[in-house]
This record gives sequence, C-alpha cells and structure tokens, in this order.
Amino acid sequence: MAETINVTIRLDKDIKERAERMFNDFGMNLSTAFNIFARQSLRQGKIPFEIYDPFYSEKNQARLAKSIADAEAGKVTVHELVEVD
Repeated sequence: MAETINVTIRLDKDIKERAERMFNDFGMNLSTAFNIFARQSLRQGKIPFEIYDPFYSEKNQARLAKSIADAEAGKVTVHELVEVD
C-alpha cells in the first residue's frame, strides 16, 4: 500500500460543511472526495471539470459590447439616483 500523508487545506466553514453533507450523501468523506479529485486530475492531466465564469460568456460579452457601442454613440439613458434618508 502507498504511503499516505496528511494535507491541510483551507476552506470557508460553510463550504466545508456543505461539501461534507453532499459527499456523505454519496457515501464518502471529504478526504475520499479530494483523493478522487486528485487522482482524476492526474489521469486526465487537467482539472477534471470546466471552470467557468459567466462574466466571460458570449451572451454577456455581446451585451457589454453593445452597451459600450451605445455609450460611444451617445445612446445612453441616464438615470438619476435619489438619496433616501
């Protein structure tokens, strides 16, 4: 059997608790889940899932480009902010 070592990672408390509950539902603990993640990463030579930021989606980028074009063309609607006590 391979030699094992302890590894310390930092997680937000809420994330850790939610992950433990979810992995528990799968019949494993957090350590087993991280072992699966590490092994799959090594097998695939990459992170085994897509890392995605919706800000960079085609739809959002098109909307931002249109907003910039509208602003440059003077087609911007100005909204007045009103302070409320």
